[in-house]
Amino acid sequence: MKKQKLNLHGVILLDKPAGMSSNQVLQKVKWLLNAKKAGHTGSLDPIATGLLPLCFGQATKVSEYLLHSHKKYTTVLQLGQTTDTLDCEGEVIESNAVNVSDGQLEDALEQFRGDIQQVPPMYSALKRDGQPLYKLARKGETVERAARNMTVHSLEATRLSNDRLELKVHCSSGFYIRSLGDDLGRVLGCGAHVVELRRTEIKSISVTQARSLEQVETGNVADLLLPIDTLIEHMPKIEISDAQALSMLQGKATPANGLRTAELSRFYRTDGRLFGVGEVSELGQIKARKTFITDES
Repeated sequence: MKKQKLNLHGVILLDKPAGMSSNQVLQKVKWLLNAKKAGHTGSLDPIATGLLPLCFGQATKVSEYLLHSHKKYTTVLQLGQTTDTLDCEGEVIESNAVNVSDGQLEDALEQFRGDIQQVPPMYSALKRDGQPLYKLARKGETVERAARNMTVHSLEATRLSNDRLELKVHCSSGFYIRSLGDDLGRVLGCGAHVVELRRTEIKSISVTQARSLEQVETGNVADLLLPIDTLIEHMPKIEISDAQALSMLQGKATPANGLRTAELSRFYRTDGRLFGVGEVSELGQIKARKTFITDES
């Protein structure tokens, strides 16, 4: 007889191990917890480690708010070699001598700070006519990719050796560290590719808060599962009345009764339970974009 899956609602902050895709990690944890519904907040490359928030049940409704958030990474680049995948899993397609001074490095880095344009790599999950680009790349195909506007809030480098750099990057959503490494290598004239990649922060959530896969394998669900609002603590917090909550659940126009918020906010019931995410309109009405129903059997 099949074991009935559980209606779990909450978040696990996972420190993703290298060598597994984000979906493989998600499916393994979903199986370990016997959870009915689960999702993650944005993929990491298989070689990458670091912060991967996993959402269960009603928490999957807030994943989009992290998907489009700024992020921080630490990466190590190998200078002198370009690969077809832009990382160490690919084939080396060009090799060059490395003769880069500290001044040249700093001048090159300056080109990638602030508002920049970035062309996504062929080895990515972006789709063209419904087909992921990486599948086309594996067939040896290359298609035109439009440059996208990105913001690099900060970019600092540490030389580990003559041909290895460690970069600390704070960037906008949708940024490709592999593309940064490849572009930087081209500017330096020697080529480069990513050999290590670690996501250390998403918005205000740090990898220091995360659990390892081994801890999830041996831990208790009650200890592992964090509240849904763990992922949206950056939003203003507003308490609504039970009458307002009921009105919104019934789909009625709901007066704000003096509540004010100029941005997307968290709504809580009087007993402290998270009700939803929404805003107060200019007409003085509360509008819920998401509501969370977690008391199902």
